[in-house]
Amino acid sequence: MQTQTEPVADRDMKRAEARLPKWMTALAALATLAVLGAGHARAAAGFALGATLAIVNYYWLHQAVETLFRVNSARVPRKVLVKFLLRYPLAVLAIYLVYRRDWLPLGAILAGLFVPVGGVLIEAMVQLKEGFRIRET
Repeated sequence: MQTQTEPVADRDMKRAEARLPKWMTALAALATLAVLGAGHARAAAGFALGATLAIVNYYWLHQAVETLFRVNSARVPRKVLVKFLLRYPLAVLAIYLVYRRDWLPLGAILAGLFVPVGGVLIEAMVQLKEGFRIRET
């Protein structure tokens, strides 16, 4: 028996890329439900807001990078450029507004912003499991 030591194929990377938003969404939903189940409705709403901002930010960043790699000219589509440039200012403005109005707890919103990190960790575990899979030769 041997372990497979080949580099990850393109199709495997595409599958991982497709799974990542699903992991983030599932993690956000489960954590929000867990906080809500613990009886903290405002904290659950704050976490959900932070997670939503983080996931939208991920999608916009992914779209911008994908477009940059696909574009054949030096000109990037205006819509992609605007999304890329406004990602952080819009997120900061939304968080600031919610914080200043004391609508939701800031800590919960900030915790939700880390949902993509959790999604990446889950995907890393999946990749490790696939990488260490023992195959017969």
